[in-house]
Amino acid sequence: MCKAIREAGIATSLIVLSARHQTTDKVVALKLGADDYVTKPFKSAELVARVQAQLRRMPIRSGQGVFQFGPIRLDFRLAEVTKNDEPVPLSAKEFQLLRYLIERAGSSIPREELLSSIWGYDASTLTRTVDVHVASLRKKLENNPSEPELIMTVPGLGYKFIGSRRT
Repeated sequence: MCKAIREAGIATSLIVLSARHQTTDKVVALKLGADDYVTKPFKSAELVARVQAQLRRMPIRSGQGVFQFGPIRLDFRLAEVTKNDEPVPLSAKEFQLLRYLIERAGSSIPREELLSSIWGYDASTLTRTVDVHVASLRKKLENNPSEPELIMTVPGLGYKFIGSRRT
């Protein structure tokens, strides 16, 4: 279920509640898109704290509707992106990444947060996957990918989306 939700580009928090307590079960769930994993039995105070932690990470905007920035139009409900009225084919991860950045427009997002939220990776994971996906988005969306105007690099931290306007 986690994988299907993430592949659909739905950026919602997912907490798995399970009696399965093996490390492999937890790793699989997190890699498939879960944001947290709680094993039964658990104390209600812990679950409430974990839900509150997820809510703190929730985007300020609801993520519903249409965003227009220059010639680019993104419709979250239809999971469609167009540039100059032409469809822009994005992978599920590219769409999730773009949505995540847009929902937090103007905020600097650390690579570790993107790895955890989009890919379900542990913060200590060393990978260039975020950079590769950002480069791909820039090629597809920016007029001049070598001089980005939408997805900015924040040196030593991560990325920031600017120029988002909701319609």
